[in-house]
Amino acid sequence: MTNAELAILGLVAEAPRHGYEIEQVLEQRNMRRWADIGFSSIYYLLNKLEGKGWITSHSEPAQGKGPARKIYTIAQEGQQAWYQATLAALGGPGKLNTTFLTGLAGLPGLRPNDVVAALRQYRRSVFERKQEVEQAWQSAADLPFFLEGMFEYSANMLETELEWLDRYIPRFESQISEQEDED
Repeated sequence: MTNAELAILGLVAEAPRHGYEIEQVLEQRNMRRWADIGFSSIYYLLNKLEGKGWITSHSEPAQGKGPARKIYTIAQEGQQAWYQATLAALGGPGKLNTTFLTGLAGLPGLRPNDVVAALRQYRRSVFERKQEVEQAWQSAADLPFFLEGMFEYSANMLETELEWLDRYIPRFESQISEQEDED
């Protein structure tokens, strides 16, 4: 199950919801940072989950001038799939940033000054992301315990990445200096 499917299924497991309500909860909880769900993918994912028999839907008549809404409810099979996938997600570390690690593996073929510039840009991006997470965390009021944990985890992971970059970039630069001295 993808992170996006797990996130959508989890929101429907919490309570029956329509697509726009799922969109609102994704925004309120800042879930797009890790779930990678665009607005247009919500309905695609809902249809996919319904096709698997994990959720069911029914139409609710329009209220006022609004359109009729399709309400999604988790099915028993979906509840079991969600439960197992959620425990699996909690029970082991996720994938590392494989794109970044692939970039590190390619360092020997790059010009050192370009590497330093790219690493500094990456550090700026991590720093900005950490600020965004902390700002969203501070602006959210009375968060449920699990959301508090999500924000805290994200902020701590970004802080750890910044600390690593602050150690690695100078080490890389000193390697460059040593190689230049040898040449």
